[in-house]
Amino acid sequence: MPAELQPRVLKWGIIGAIVMRGVMIALGALLLERFTWIIYVFGGILILTGFRMFRGGDERIEPEKNPVVRLVRRLIPVTPAYEGQAFVVRTHAGWYATPLLLVVVLVEWSDLVFAIDSIPAIFAVTRDPFIVYSSNVFAILGLRALFFVLAGAMDRFVHLKKGVAAILVFVGIKMLLSGWFHLATPISLAVIVLFLATSIWASLRTEPPTA
Repeated sequence: MPAELQPRVLKWGIIGAIVMRGVMIALGALLLERFTWIIYVFGGILILTGFRMFRGGDERIEPEKNPVVRLVRRLIPVTPAYEGQAFVVRTHAGWYATPLLLVVVLVEWSDLVFAIDSIPAIFAVTRDPFIVYSSNVFAILGLRALFFVLAGAMDRFVHLKKGVAAILVFVGIKMLLSGWFHLATPISLAVIVLFLATSIWASLRTEPPTA
């Protein structure tokens, strides 16, 4: 995707993420209120995701093979090239989506998948829907400001994915044990910071890959 189009995709991706997170957090809070056992389901999801992330290694992303992109292509005709900043264009043959719309759809799908992990993790810290939603919004807006910095630096943090996987497993175990054992929030946050700091430190000590 051309670099000049990335801010537009980022903007609409953030708008969609904020709306989507609001719906999912409201649903999650409702489930936790009516079915207290759902916390164990959330914990199991986090542990499973953490182990899959740890064992997954470096996976090559191939957007053309994504089932959502393939579904959109079946439902809506797509132009072969970008048409400026337009998501849809009208031609003599009718309305066509542009590859830019496919990118936005893929971004929203990726956020949906990520939200399945991140929202249960936040509910392990607090059950207040307002705090959960506001923290998500601030995190999303913060990532927007840091996106172009992080995009160029992520290849350097080769062990960060393992650190995040360890955090997911830790939070999942914490949720599974919540009925019998309560770990104080400051201790939980300290463990999370330790995992992140260790993965970043290990990444910085690792020699960058040579071309």
